[in-house]
Amino acid sequence: MASISKDKNGTKRILFTDEQGKRRTIRLGDVNAKAAESFKLRVEALIAAQRMGVPLDGELSVWLRDLPESIHGRLAAVGLIESRINAAVVTLEMLLKRFEESSMVKPATRSARQSCIKSLLGQFGADKPIGSLTIGHAEDWHKCLSESKYAVATIAKFINISKTIFRKAVKWGLIAKSPFEDLRRGSQTNQARSFYVTDKMMKAVLDVCPDDHWRGVLILCRYAGLRCPSELVGLKWSDINWENNRMTVQSPKTARHEGHALRMVPIAPNVKQILLSLFHNAEVGAEAVLPRLR
Repeated sequence: MASISKDKNGTKRILFTDEQGKRRTIRLGDVNAKAAESFKLRVEALIAAQRMGVPLDGELSVWLRDLPESIHGRLAAVGLIESRINAAVVTLEMLLKRFEESSMVKPATRSARQSCIKSLLGQFGADKPIGSLTIGHAEDWHKCLSESKYAVATIAKFINISKTIFRKAVKWGLIAKSPFEDLRRGSQTNQARSFYVTDKMMKAVLDVCPDDHWRGVLILCRYAGLRCPSELVGLKWSDINWENNRMTVQSPKTARHEGHALRMVPIAPNVKQILLSLFHNAEVGAEAVLPRLR
């Protein structure tokens, strides 16, 4: 993935091609062959972590942390790492703000993070330097959550979010290791809230629905298993295969996972009945099955 090139004056440099196919160079200066080879191996590890989207291991994070500013800056200049910020003055509030600004997530996901962020700030304080946070601090926060009003599933979600935030801090070279990494996440499923909706209950609700739009929403969720609202919003008439009683469902929630961007769903008789009613009453040229959701 990377190679060592020697200039005429004896200085060395590392060459590699980035994800956009652009040739990149990191100048090392006058170093011996052993040092150049060691640096090359670490550059290859950074490239692999970046392309696979995985966090850096502890040894590599420590190496980055201890690099001289000039060398660290050269790695940042070629896009392998983020520019360094002095961790001694990076507060929890600064990290959380940077994390939010760098995240490309849906509004619902961003909103769900706010409770966790509020909890972290309440526990440690906005001015807490992240470099001073320890595993003990993380365990104390976990204990406070466990003794609070939060459900087990919510606590699991908070821990998952905190791990994501501090993995970013490691990737950015702000800390060597996340103090939250070893916390046990637990299950994000709250079985106590599980409830089986019977056909009798569904009939009672459908009978008082004001129109086919609302009946369509309920039937597609209950009997076709579509997520509401994400999968209902994207459902189009072109996705309905009347002949084979199948529909193609776009799945925004799982689209980032290979092979899970869409799925085929069978159309049961009661689902087909409401779809036919919606189709016959749809405006000419309409694409969306439930256009009012848009």
